[in-house]
Amino acid sequence: MIRKIALGLLAFIAVAVIAIFSIASTRPNTYHVERSAVTSASPQTVHALIEDFRRFTEWSPFQKYDPNQKHDFSGPPTGVGASIHWVGKEVGEGRMTITSSTSPHSVEEKLEFIKPFPSTAQMRFTITPEGTGSRVTWAIDGNHDMMSKVMCLFMSMDAMMGKDFDDGLANLKRVSEVAPAGTDTKATPGS
Repeated sequence: MIRKIALGLLAFIAVAVIAIFSIASTRPNTYHVERSAVTSASPQTVHALIEDFRRFTEWSPFQKYDPNQKHDFSGPPTGVGASIHWVGKEVGEGRMTITSSTSPHSVEEKLEFIKPFPSTAQMRFTITPEGTGSRVTWAIDGNHDMMSKVMCLFMSMDAMMGKDFDDGLANLKRVSEVAPAGTDTKATPGS
């Protein structure tokens, strides 16, 4: 009798797993998450903060998850090629590298998660004048593997990442509005 119950339970679990993976396989192959916020800081000030990874921890929403994470930097101090690498017990290991920077309008980054699950994504910050300040839009685009498709059956990427983007933009607003006046001089000719 116990054997029949165990076999029935195993069959039920197998059918449930097959059904979940079948449904997950119909989910989109890509994801996009985007949030915006307005700050009274100028586009030049906001741009200078975003493209300087040495100031990233001042506004990063991920710092709260693991305040003891370690960071190291490579490449130039700011702009294309600047990179931050992090390792932490709670946040895993990863790297962000600036791939494009057009002051004061945009910064694009390659985001690489190394541990616990390898993946890559593209992040983009778009900065537009709004009133006497700026509107900052933070977007991420990436590809789903089968495990993330299964995970997204229960919670969307927008729900998982959106709150962090909102928190990060609120932090960026706070930091940019008290940023030293010298960060406003980074505009390039013709911008």
